[in-house]
Amino acid sequence: MSTAVDPLGPRVRALREAMDLSLRDLAERSGVSAPMLSQVERGETSPTLHVAARIAAGLDLRLSQLVRLDEDGAVSIVRAAERRRGPQRGGHRYEILTPPLPGQRAELSRHTLAPGAHTGGPGDPPMHEPGSRETALVESGRVVLHCDGHAHELAAGDCVTFDADLPHHFENPGTEEAVLLAVLSAGLRRS
Repeated sequence: MSTAVDPLGPRVRALREAMDLSLRDLAERSGVSAPMLSQVERGETSPTLHVAARIAAGLDLRLSQLVRLDEDGAVSIVRAAERRRGPQRGGHRYEILTPPLPGQRAELSRHTLAPGAHTGGPGDPPMHEPGSRETALVESGRVVLHCDGHAHELAAGDCVTFDADLPHHFENPGTEEAVLLAVLSAGLRRS
């Protein structure tokens, strides 16, 4: 006889580990005992709504986010025509390629820079929250990443990861359009 594992357990474990929390840490944050959390994570018990809400709070989520009530399913597709576009300014335009899901911890965007254009001006997204990280892949052209007072030259195919809460911007010093993909990972949420 096989028993089905409650899908909430592995999700709680994955979220806890993604936040670099031990069972004891989550117990302190949520007010749910470590043995109970362990049983939930292993699928040995399904928590009551009250306990699940406390676990969600300990993970800095709403209960609906923890149990995925406000998602349409495990797969979300953003069609090319449905991309959210930022304002075009001074030769810089960008699109956000990921859906605006609650609790999402990363965002993928595509930036196009005309020759001489740069990111980081009026109308661009604000400086990122403390602990944010950004990874950018140059799809075509050349760009220079200016980060915390240092310049880093990047060509097509180059990929860079940096602390996105530091002052930074990309510029296109070339004579052709440059395109880069950027993944922004949100800062660590600590209470």
